Amino acid sequence: MNDVVITYCRPCGYEKRAKVAASELREHLRVAATLKAGTGGIFEVRVGDEVVTKRTKEHFPDAGEIVAAVSKALTVARR
Repeated sequence: MNDVVITYCRPCGYEKRAKVAASELREHLRVAATLKAGTGGIFEVRVGDEVVTKRTKEHFPDAGEIVAAVSKALTVARR
């Protein structure tokens, strides 16, 4: 099974972004993502053991980008 986990930095205030992304994944892909609080500025989306998108110094993935990345990873995993 390919579990989707969104790890977010609670002290940084990324919980709302994680919840929006999880909601979009439910709506568009019918995928239930697990939210996992973290620290240190992390915002990372995993499908199984693979990081499919994450926050970097230059970029913060939006919900649409997260949905696309998870969709692509799930499609590859089903092959």
